[in-house]
This record gives sequence, C-alpha cells and structure tokens, in this order.
Amino acid sequence: IMIASEALKDDEITSDKKRVSRLANIIYEENVRLGSHIERVLNIARLEKNDFKLDTKPVDVNEMITLVLDSMALKLQKCEAETTLELNAEKPMIIADDLHFANVLYNLIDNAIKYSTDIPVINISTANKGGQMVIKVAVKGIGMGRDQQAKIFEQFYRIPTGNLHDVKGFGLGLSYVNTIVKKLNGTISVRSEKEKGSEFELKFPLA
Repeated sequence: IMIASEALKDDEITSDKKRVSRLANIIYEENVRLGSHIERVLNIARLEKNDFKLDTKPVDVNEMITLVLDSMALKLQKCEAETTLELNAEKPMIIADDLHFANVLYNLIDNAIKYSTDIPVINISTANKGGQMVIKVAVKGIGMGRDQQAKIFEQFYRIPTGNLHDVKGFGLGLSYVNTIVKKLNGTISVRSEKEKGSEFELKFPLA
C-alpha cells in the first residue's frame, strides 16, 4: 500500500490514467488483504481449536499463483526480485478456501523477499506427482540450520536474521501457513541450507 501510495505522488505517473487505475486497484486489493490479515490473526486460535470453518471450493493453483504475484508486483519490483515460474501441473485444481490459500502463497513469497541477503531470486513451481498437487517455493537467501527448521512453524518464532535489520512481522506467518495447509488436508515441509537458501514444498490432494 505504501509503495503504491508513494508512486501516486510522482507527476509522471499521475499523468498516466492507466497506471493510476492500476495503482488504485493495488491499494484497494491490499486494503482487503490487510483486513483479511487482521481477521487471520484473530482466527488462528479458532483454527487450532477446530472452531473455524473454511469456505472451500475448487481452486486453480496455477491461476492463483499468477494472481498473487500480480498483487505483489510493486513489492517485487521495488526489491528487483528475479522470479521464475514453472507452472507445469496439468491438473491444477485443488479444494481450498481461495482467500486463505492466497494468503498462504503470499506469506511464502513475502518470506522469500524478507530473508534474501541481496536481490531475491525466487522460483515457484507446480507439478502433479502421485495423484497430488505439489507446489514448491524456493529462494536463494540466508537459509536455516536444522534447529531453526524444527521451529519455524511455531507461533511467534522468527528466524534470526543477523545483519538483516528490516525484517518486520510478529512470527505468525508460517504458523498460519502450516495451520491452513493442514486444514486443507495438505502437508508442508522445508529443505534449507545456511547461506544458500530454502525450499518450501506443499502437497495437496487433487480436486
């Protein structure tokens, strides 16, 4: 929201109606996402107590990844991220809550940006294996040791960032991701190596 708002102060941009319209849409969509983020925090306790019902329906994973990346375009552009897509799943449909599933993807990509030491290099892929949808989000970055990998899905745990001082958050992102993935009958795992990077792998039953 801040990036889009700052862009609207640029006279060159405000003279271009198409760019203004696109920025306005981004601000609107991110405000909606912010509202859902607040709701997400409030609902984490409900999710863990099985006192929360997801609004599930068939969701096209390849399409959702593209939509989430589009909503993050300004953020990715600002940090000069290099993003590679390999959306190879020929059967892309899963049963999911589209809002919460979009938030899962957003969190994983946002983490990839936060924990990169230089220009983020992110690879996102989909494939069908063993009757499942497999999604991988990989990033070159600070990576994690085994002790950190064992804790990253715990509430309020944040990866030590060393010299990275601009990492913001409350340590709820990956805990939320893990909870939603499990609620959607999926699994999530991480492979990581310090100073090299991390890869998150999600698996879901096909619709």
